[in-house]
Amino acid sequence: MNSPLHSAAPSAPQLISVIAPCRNERAAIDAFCDSALAQQLPPGWQLEVLVADGRSDDGTRERLAERAAQDARLKLIDNPDRIVSTGLNAALAAARGAVIARFDIHTEFAPDYLAECLAALARTGADNVGGPWVARGQGATGRAIAAAFQCRWVVGGARSRDRAYEGEADTLYLGCWPRAVFERFGGFDEQLVRNQDDEHNLRLRLQGARLWQSARIRSVYQPRSRLSDLFRQQQQYGYWRPFVMRKHGQPGSVRQLVPALFVLALAGGALLAPWWPWPLGVLLASYALYLAGTSLAAARQAGEWGLLARLPLVIAAYHLGYGVGTWRGLTDLLLKRRAGQHWSRLTR
Repeated sequence: MNSPLHSAAPSAPQLISVIAPCRNERAAIDAFCDSALAQQLPPGWQLEVLVADGRSDDGTRERLAERAAQDARLKLIDNPDRIVSTGLNAALAAARGAVIARFDIHTEFAPDYLAECLAALARTGADNVGGPWVARGQGATGRAIAAAFQCRWVVGGARSRDRAYEGEADTLYLGCWPRAVFERFGGFDEQLVRNQDDEHNLRLRLQGARLWQSARIRSVYQPRSRLSDLFRQQQQYGYWRPFVMRKHGQPGSVRQLVPALFVLALAGGALLAPWWPWPLGVLLASYALYLAGTSLAAARQAGEWGLLARLPLVIAAYHLGYGVGTWRGLTDLLLKRRAGQHWSRLTR
């Protein structure tokens, strides 16, 4: 594949297109626009930012229209189906850039984020590049959620959370692609409400594409700030995992199956408890020790020992939410039931 980074004459500016889906994000939309439009591009590059709004009814759409009227680089795209995958594809269809970068409304991007993406594409020849997924929470619970999110003992050693990792990856946070990648491999699967990014990265890898994570590509993500919101989010991520597995015959990685296996073991232990209580007791005791050790590790890594009281519940919400969601998704898949609103409505 010829790189778009070297295909134009020096006097002809090249365009990089940022695509971002959103719905009902009035509180966050101005900060996002400020961060996206403040990108400092290398000489010869120009920027367009396409935000696909899912029929917001909280003032987001009107504010986006106001911002677009003030800056011609910002464009409002309609997303009538209101989910992330259709929004990404709608923005992708309208994008004119030789390079496409996905942004997230709840992420703050370093001013050189896109410049480093372009440099990584040119340096590595990869089909998709991205930076580490770094979280910074608000409030005590939000900070605990971010601390658990960043801890390798919670997320199974996922390289996407490693701030220092530089090299090939199995999946990436957000992403930046030469446009030809979408022409070759297609866009995002609109049957998936969640996990459409993981599925797209898996599809690329299975067909021989290369993914590259660079520590120089810097951004900060704001996770949920309430335990109930985190649990619902993880349920949805887990719910849509079996649909990705059905499509490709395998998960993106083995670690994505662990929460479901843990929930299965809990259910099996509970059923056996009236006759053999010890398996459930051993499992619960082992998990309690794991929560204690992992909470200590997460608090130490975050440098906030005051989070220790919250971290066990936060870590359990990650695992149980994802595991329960996976089994519900598998059940609906096997019974050929359509996903209900609880599993299809995006929440924040």
